[in-house]
Amino acid sequence: MIEALLAAVREIPAQAAPAGAVGYPSLFLLVVLGSLVPVVPTGAVVSGAAAVAFHSSPPALPLVLVFGVAALAAFLGDLALYWLGQRGGRSRSGSRWLERMRERAAPDRLEAARRKLDEHGVAVLVLSRLLPAGRLPVMVACLLARLPVRSFVRGDLPACLAWTATYQLIGVLGGSLFPEPWQGVAAAVGLTLLVGGVPPVWRRLRSARSAG
Repeated sequence: MIEALLAAVREIPAQAAPAGAVGYPSLFLLVVLGSLVPVVPTGAVVSGAAAVAFHSSPPALPLVLVFGVAALAAFLGDLALYWLGQRGGRSRSGSRWLERMRERAAPDRLEAARRKLDEHGVAVLVLSRLLPAGRLPVMVACLLARLPVRSFVRGDLPACLAWTATYQLIGVLGGSLFPEPWQGVAAAVGLTLLVGGVPPVWRRLRSARSAG
């Protein structure tokens, strides 16, 4: 998985030239796919692409393009998944999407997401996008509350912008630490996986300690 990820982000061009016909669509498709099927580490994809863009000369335009493509892909992926979830609530043919989403959301996290949605409204979507494994429980809570698509969009758009900016910043940080683009990509991907992996491990340790 990591080798495939590194190969994919290396396709992101170092400058806004015709080579972008390969790299930017790859970034778009990977982020959309990761939004629909949460097995692709989309944060690592964005960070790796930003690390490559940072080493271009000048880096400003490639970084802007990476940000725009990634944010648009994340938003469209979220919107498509929410639409499928709503369709699942209305028809048998689409019910498998809603059921799969509920299966991936731990009951305690789903209950916490429902409480936060009641207290803070769609603003909770911004925080959910930044927390590891926080997006899906809040999205399911929105579906169970029958939140209209328009209201979901109002909360999800700034959430996707904040998410993209956060992981692009990680990529720029990784790219700035090393002289070679591939080293920056490896550092950015490593930082992203570390940020995403520490909270779940910490929660498991706390649960085990409580149970003990």
